[in-house]
Amino acid sequence: MNNPKYTYPKRIPIQDRQWPDREITAAPVWASVDLRDGNQALPVPMSPDQKLEYFNMLIQIGFKEIEVAFPSASQDDFNFVRLLIEQNLIPADVKISVLTQARQHLIERTVESLKGVRKAILHCYVPTSDLHGRFVFGRSRDEVKTMSVEATKFIKQTVGRAGLADRIAYEFSPEEFTDTDLDFAVDLCTAVKEAWGKSAKSDFILNLPATVERRPPNHYADMIEYFCRKYPYLDETTISIHSHNDQGCAVAASELAILAGADRVEGTIFGHGERTGNLDLAILALNFQSRGIATGLNFSNLPEIVRIVERNSGIEVHPRHPYAGELVFTAFSGSHQDAIRKGIEGREEIGQFFQQGWKIPYLHIDPADLGRQYEKLIRINSQSGKGGIVYVLEKEFGIHPPKAMHPEIGQVVQEYMDQNGGEIDSKVLKQIFHDSFVNIEGPFKMQNYSRASVGDRSGATFTWFVNDQRHDFTGQGNGPLSAVVHAIKESEIVSNFKLEDFTEKTLGSDADAKAIAFVGLRVKDQLIYGAGEHSNIDRAAIAALVSALNRAARKQILEIL
Repeated sequence: MNNPKYTYPKRIPIQDRQWPDREITAAPVWASVDLRDGNQALPVPMSPDQKLEYFNMLIQIGFKEIEVAFPSASQDDFNFVRLLIEQNLIPADVKISVLTQARQHLIERTVESLKGVRKAILHCYVPTSDLHGRFVFGRSRDEVKTMSVEATKFIKQTVGRAGLADRIAYEFSPEEFTDTDLDFAVDLCTAVKEAWGKSAKSDFILNLPATVERRPPNHYADMIEYFCRKYPYLDETTISIHSHNDQGCAVAASELAILAGADRVEGTIFGHGERTGNLDLAILALNFQSRGIATGLNFSNLPEIVRIVERNSGIEVHPRHPYAGELVFTAFSGSHQDAIRKGIEGREEIGQFFQQGWKIPYLHIDPADLGRQYEKLIRINSQSGKGGIVYVLEKEFGIHPPKAMHPEIGQVVQEYMDQNGGEIDSKVLKQIFHDSFVNIEGPFKMQNYSRASVGDRSGATFTWFVNDQRHDFTGQGNGPLSAVVHAIKESEIVSNFKLEDFTEKTLGSDADAKAIAFVGLRVKDQLIYGAGEHSNIDRAAIAALVSALNRAARKQILEIL
């Protein structure tokens, strides 16, 4: 063969396309095909009980059109449709949809499954591409068109005989639409519409699927706009799309196709389906939500939706799956962590500047809108920076170190990660912080502390041990800590340090809450921090001073006489 193995798809013959300049301002009709298209592609299809739990989940999310089965394909599918109808499990504002091929005995079986339904969609599909029509089924284009028209007429008659004419909407899919000659697709669909007859827009659906994704997303949009220009019954027809994800572009293709004129979108939660799957409706809907478009769908408890889908499909959601993945609202990179932290802290000011309620670095949607928690935003590994580390200490434990202390905290956590690797959770992080900074033991110890005031100055009397040698001191200063520092420096036992920073805070709000204090000492041009915890706030401050001195001694930069 002299032909190239692959060729670029031919451009769509459309002039002055309009879709690139449009904006999506309203959501399409959402149609879930999880229980049919998604289910038939599972390694182990769902049981009736699993399908029912899944169906109820889709109802709770807000879907009003749900394709539930291929009733003529199996007794299980037929029985599931009957279960929904006979046990009155379908809400009054929801249409179930069932699929059939264009064969009379299959159509009859499908209509039989719908007996007694309040309202439903009967969905028939016919492969219309030359690849399928000619080479799979051995039919010419005229024969494919005739088959489509005759099947439509027979469906109309069968629905009428069953007394369901006013309850059944009709959906027709020219399968492999994106691989079908466009003018032939318009001609065939026009003939199908004329065979069905006059209808309300919602009662006649033309579903134009990218059954196998062979084209770039803009080609799909061009094909939809071309079809809408040529097809004469738009006012009586819902234009639906059904994108597969073979080239990873189903979401993009669907968004552009909506711009081009599609009214309705079929897909599955998390994209389940044949090969690489269907359009992921959760991604598309939450994309719209993040842009301020009301979707009518509720993903506010996305973690529970994930659990239901995983349990019933047997397929785990990838941790990096948009919106639903375990890691999508985490930041491992230090710079990202710091930006998220600052963004959340400055959310009010940012909102006023940009005139919108949510605009945070690296987070295009509020995790809380999806049932996620802020505490899970930042996780710590060897790539983490001081900003993310401190964020976890602040948000999960109420520990607010002074900003000048952040680099030291980042350094000790980095050293731990370099030695141990992997990822640490918040409890381990807190332990590292305590082991490195809080109530640190060493050559310096304090006991028998008492406080007294001398005029407007604070006084302190205390016992000081340096390398187990006892020293008794009395000092004065503008506060208890200052009094202790002055006494120590005047003794000249330790003199080459300067108290440069001091902060304190209560941990918790109950009567038994401890205080935590932070002391920064300047020793030989290095800023060394220590922290102290105690039920008494003065003792917490002195414990922080002792911790800082002991840390400086460990670094062998403190001169001890």
